[in-house]
Amino acid sequence: MRVLIAGATGFIGRALIPRLQREGHSVMAWVRSETRARSMLGADVETVRADDGLDGLVPAIERCDAVVNLAGEPLLGRRWTAARRAILESSRLEVTGLLVRAIAEARTRPAVLVSGSAVGYYGNRADERLDEASSGGDDFLARLCRQWESVAQSAESLGVRVVLLRTGVVLGRAGGALARMQPPFELGLGGPLGSGRQYMPWIHLHDLVKIVAVTLVDERYRGPVNGVAPDEATSRAFARALGRALSRPAILPLPALALAVVFGEAHTVLLASQRVAPRALGDRQFAFDFPTLDGALEDIVGGARVTITPAQSQPEGAGEARYELQTTTVVHAPIEETFAFFSKAANLGLITPAAMAFSIQGQGPPMAQGARIDYHVRVGGLLVRWRTRITTWEPGRRFVDLQEAGPYRVWWHEHSFEADGERTVMEDRVYYAPPLGILGRLAHRFFIGPTLRKIFQYRGDVIRLRFGVS
Repeated sequence: MRVLIAGATGFIGRALIPRLQREGHSVMAWVRSETRARSMLGADVETVRADDGLDGLVPAIERCDAVVNLAGEPLLGRRWTAARRAILESSRLEVTGLLVRAIAEARTRPAVLVSGSAVGYYGNRADERLDEASSGGDDFLARLCRQWESVAQSAESLGVRVVLLRTGVVLGRAGGALARMQPPFELGLGGPLGSGRQYMPWIHLHDLVKIVAVTLVDERYRGPVNGVAPDEATSRAFARALGRALSRPAILPLPALALAVVFGEAHTVLLASQRVAPRALGDRQFAFDFPTLDGALEDIVGGARVTITPAQSQPEGAGEARYELQTTTVVHAPIEETFAFFSKAANLGLITPAAMAFSIQGQGPPMAQGARIDYHVRVGGLLVRWRTRITTWEPGRRFVDLQEAGPYRVWWHEHSFEADGERTVMEDRVYYAPPLGILGRLAHRFFIGPTLRKIFQYRGDVIRLRFGVS
């Protein structure tokens, strides 16, 4: 199946792409910036320029079997001024309307449209039990969701099956709601929002993209689908679970008044109570990989095992490294397929957190002995140039890249691959040294080391989405 995605470079879209590729689908991304999209989405994604409007979108739709609409400006982060409301509305209604119009004008049409929505559809409902048949609310977000769904639903009259995915709080690494919540919790300053009694429907990012993949091909799904986990949680219960996952106290509440001062009317998103059940998924026996909140947070906060120790013996060419990083992943794919993925420089962006703003400069040469690759990456808030050279290239077995210019005093990274039947055991070893002597060592303890762990854990998440792991 060929799938067109709107919102492909967002938090959910970037996770959906490797999941769809794992299922054997090909992906087209409808994007504002092709350069940015290519840096973020990997080597095997076709891009369609949004600036070309209907003239570019209609031919793309005609080549697609399915459309996934994840477009929409984030609800939080800015106060809901009149101008901000207009942006929130246009980024959902106009984009969805353009997709439906393109479907209408297409000579051949996709079979299914999966269009994003939110549990905000239901409004603030205290402890009332809600499912897909429940009525909508009447606040700004509820009305917006209702309009949003109505525009998408109009594609039904064109012979397209429409799925309206009402998502809860999406939990994942290196983005989404948890990226904003986690830092104060790591400092022991976290706690429930407001009274803590409001219900907060949630879902693990990997389960959400699994839902999208299933609804694309399972014709039993039609109309609203609540993209939430079955485990109910209040804000207080969520805070306690996150505190447990981080081994930190979580007892300091953030008063509703403080939220209102910071976020204005947008604070209602944080304090609204929606006790939402995934009835449509349950009726069709959807299998959640992370049905419980504790399990989901343990997976996200923990993730792949990444060890960092003082460097002892050092391989030739590693220079005067101070630290060694090591992680091992078992990939559910044969060694030829696994090596082919990691030997494409364009895939580096897909396995790098979006906050690092990774981008290859120029076309990027084929990976081979002696190849040099130039890219930019954000380090500590600064965009820096990094040049790496492939010093060892043994196809199907291993390759080594060495930093020639960049933020580290030493960076030597070996990627090794070993066949295990139809699986591949992949090991990363990095020998490195930060700059600035004792200041660099202090920075390593509090910033560099933890950041590298999160980067390689994120990498492990993408591998799991793309291939499956054990």
